[in-house]
Amino acid sequence: MYKTINGIQHIGVGVPNHAESWKWYRQNFGMDICFFNGAAEAALMQIYTKGEIINKQAAMISNLHGGCAMEVVSPISFEATNAKVEFELGDLGIFSASVKAPNLYAAYQKFSSNGTEVLGGIESSPIGRESFYIKDPNGLLFQITQGKSWFVKPKKVEMGGPSGVTIGVSDIQKSMALYADILGYDKVMLDQTGVFDDFKHIAGGQKTFRRVMLTQSNKPGGGFANLTGQTYIELVQALNYAPKKIYEDRLWGDIGFVHLGFDVRGMKELGEELATKGFGFTCDTDDALTMGVSTRVHCTYIEDPDGTLIELIEVFKIPIIEKLGIFLNVEKRDPKKPLPNFMLKAMKFGRIKD
Repeated sequence: MYKTINGIQHIGVGVPNHAESWKWYRQNFGMDICFFNGAAEAALMQIYTKGEIINKQAAMISNLHGGCAMEVVSPISFEATNAKVEFELGDLGIFSASVKAPNLYAAYQKFSSNGTEVLGGIESSPIGRESFYIKDPNGLLFQITQGKSWFVKPKKVEMGGPSGVTIGVSDIQKSMALYADILGYDKVMLDQTGVFDDFKHIAGGQKTFRRVMLTQSNKPGGGFANLTGQTYIELVQALNYAPKKIYEDRLWGDIGFVHLGFDVRGMKELGEELATKGFGFTCDTDDALTMGVSTRVHCTYIEDPDGTLIELIEVFKIPIIEKLGIFLNVEKRDPKKPLPNFMLKAMKFGRIKD
């Protein structure tokens, strides 16, 4: 059985109000393509919800300009809340997500003038990667970066989708054993220790850090590779600092970046291999879940060395144009071959419009 981890598929985002949050992501990040949207029990997540089976509303959304997806999750059986403490860069977990723009300076003007909380100005990283930071209405931190590759070229003031995350870790070498050696983000774009100008506007960003930026040396695979494009994982370790765990004593679904999702094939065989390497499944649906009425997936979870949740998803059936009854049975396709561009572009007919 062929098994592989193709790369980042989506970023999970916990929000208190599903409709309002998704509308904000549509209007500000262009996330107007929906693969599924529905309410269901989250029995899989009991280990992360203090033994209780919660109900949640979840939507998997994307942007046809390019980038990975977002899964917007809002608990129904309890109210998602922020933590009682403010977290700093270097705390353990997904600290921020990056979203790409075709014109960084136009994006900066857009967010500065539409009421979004913008943190400081545009700064450059040690490898010359320019960006700035914003907070969404729920206080989640997003890094807006200059995009270089697009599936459908956007206009100057439009946005692309997410292109990566920044994750706080306690020991970069231990974390690399998962993110680089197993998950395939093996190309080191940056490995540097110091105080960094591009961090100075965010909470705790004035400390001394070791930071390692990773991407894939191999071209991403899977059906949505042409849409997702190149993605990045930045590991950040704060030196001389005792980090807090971002989801300590909190529930999956509380406000924050709840997990990082990867597209995989051959889940059973992959699970056996991960277990031998010390990253066995903590949750497993054991079979295909039906998400909404037209999406079938197999979901599992593993944890990084600091407990950050990694979701592995094997997709079996997804909608292309749901309202016309056009679906794709992924099981019958070559798992390494991207979907034809015309098929991906056809998803525009199912856009959610405000």
